[in-house]
Amino acid sequence: MPSQPINLKDDSIYSLFVKIAIPSSIGTIFQNLYSVVDSIFAGNFISDEALAAIGQIFPIYFIIIALGVGLSIGTTSLIANSIGENNLEISGKIFTQSFILSILVAIIITILGINFSSSLIKFINNDLVTLQLSLKYINIIFFGSVFIFILMSINSSLSAQGDTKSYRNVLIFSFFLNIVLNPILISGKFFNFQLFSPLGIEGIAYATIISQFVGIFYLFIKLTKTQVYKYVKFSIIPNFLIIKNILSQGIPASIGMMMIAIGSYILIYFVGIFGVEAIAGYTSAGRYEQLFFLPLLGLSTATVSIVGQNFGAKQFSRVFETYKKGLFIGVIMLSILGIIIFVTSEIAMNLFTDNEFVIKFGSDYLKISALMFPAFPFFFIGNATFQGLKRAIIVMYMAIMRFVIMPFIIISLIFYQFGENYNLLFYSMVAMHWTIGLSYYYFCNKKFKSIIKL
Repeated sequence: MPSQPINLKDDSIYSLFVKIAIPSSIGTIFQNLYSVVDSIFAGNFISDEALAAIGQIFPIYFIIIALGVGLSIGTTSLIANSIGENNLEISGKIFTQSFILSILVAIIITILGINFSSSLIKFINNDLVTLQLSLKYINIIFFGSVFIFILMSINSSLSAQGDTKSYRNVLIFSFFLNIVLNPILISGKFFNFQLFSPLGIEGIAYATIISQFVGIFYLFIKLTKTQVYKYVKFSIIPNFLIIKNILSQGIPASIGMMMIAIGSYILIYFVGIFGVEAIAGYTSAGRYEQLFFLPLLGLSTATVSIVGQNFGAKQFSRVFETYKKGLFIGVIMLSILGIIIFVTSEIAMNLFTDNEFVIKFGSDYLKISALMFPAFPFFFIGNATFQGLKRAIIVMYMAIMRFVIMPFIIISLIFYQFGENYNLLFYSMVAMHWTIGLSYYYFCNKKFKSIIKL
């Protein structure tokens, strides 16, 4: 029997979280397993230098993802609001302009990335071996970024309608395809048959892009079966009002996401003081850690869609209910996941390498990071609610403070006062996140009531 359509304006909030967040979380788990698998292949099939190279390029790679996700969030919010207002014609136009905008942004990012990524990497680590490996990897990602952007654009329309299952299916399939392609493209071999010259770290990048490209076709077919697609009319003629609206939501969201990359860049810079092994350990641990954020990301995706449609339909009490229940679920989940990541820290690091120093640096970070896990829902759910309310600018300001300004100030003071201490660096981040998280909770409660006038 066909599944019942999701009604974001009437169904139980908890049931909507289950229907939207679980498929989204499962999909995102496989999406992030990309990076874990890539790191495992880099560390075990190539070298520790390749592992560090993929790790130190993450902030730059994340900028691509940040722009794509930002535009996707902006598009999702606007489409969800227009559906809530029962204006499907506008929904179709928003998607069309988002699709065109995604391609243009991908082209710009590729041009800028090819020209400036080398300088950014040198600032983190001037080791020539890891530098060359990083450039080989990221340049291919830049050229293939157009497929990443198109995939996110199509998914934004589906997500706004409550469909997170289609993207989940794409990510699961792409993950397994990536596992198959990685060893083949790295070595150039299929079983014992030498098909072509080994591509090394470039093979990892090609595997990622090919896996993303395949998913576009499936998502597009799914999109053609939705109510919004009936109003989609592809055209190269820009609608500047819609583009302005997309950018007004997408740019702050993208900048907010970029702050994560810049914050990661700052942390890797300070970690780099302790050597290449510290970078390899910290960045590998970060890839493992990301997996534990995924249920919260799924919950955030559901929050944006539910809040967006109900805000458009002027069901304001339901907006605040979504925030409260999402936060409650998030804190419980992340508390449990924090315990798991603490207990499994050393086991996880052994998956990436057998270098005892890399394992030590990585496992130490994971144990400390686990202490701040329950604080993260205060940021994620609050941000998702603001995005659904079309207040992405607030999310941007919070990201600038949380990922850039405060970490740089606090770590600099800690190092100046107590000297270079790897573990103390991250203990200071625990204190910072809890302090800002609880303050943000107080701010969100007052601001939401002001916006929706409860």
